[in-house]
Amino acid sequence: MSIFDVFDKIVQSSTVTGQPEYVIAGLGNIGMQYDNTRHNAGFGVVDMLAEQYSTEINRLRFKGKTAEVTIEGVKCLLLKPSTYMNNSGESIVQALDFYNLDVDNLIVVYDDISLDCGKIRIRRKGSHGGHNGIRSIIDMTGSEEFLRIKVGVGKKPHPDYDLAKWVLGKFRPKDLEKMKVSGENACDSIKLMVQGKTDEAMNKYN
Repeated sequence: MSIFDVFDKIVQSSTVTGQPEYVIAGLGNIGMQYDNTRHNAGFGVVDMLAEQYSTEINRLRFKGKTAEVTIEGVKCLLLKPSTYMNNSGESIVQALDFYNLDVDNLIVVYDDISLDCGKIRIRRKGSHGGHNGIRSIIDMTGSEEFLRIKVGVGKKPHPDYDLAKWVLGKFRPKDLEKMKVSGENACDSIKLMVQGKTDEAMNKYN
């Protein structure tokens, strides 16, 4: 990336006007003990996206940490709920209500143990599939019809392995490079999705 590209991103981030058109929420748990755990894959993606736009997600609002950026000409709110995973919907609903946005203008990024590290899946809608963060969002919004990006964190080592121990565990060194790739792909998908190009994102990354 050239110095001109960096400057352009800084200007783009600092000249945002109007209210956000999208809420982009990455799911995870707050606290140093949860840093770099599988369950915090959503946090990792929105942090990566914020870094690409030369900002940090550090403004306390809506029971979470936020930042405002313009992505491909579309103003967006990046949100990391501070409610812990199981109550993610509380934070997200506050943000949607404040800006009078429908769930059509919500993109949620979260971990998925059914996908290998390095893989992502984009969906327009769906059930919670046993994910408590998504369950909370569905309960609080009353809808399953919101965009989501599932970020693969790998399957449990064996069926009897404790699920909580697995998702709250940290990534193995061999998986970190794969997670960087999936994070970059998720960020690129978001850039398409906020332009109304979800089908293109799905065709490219699913």
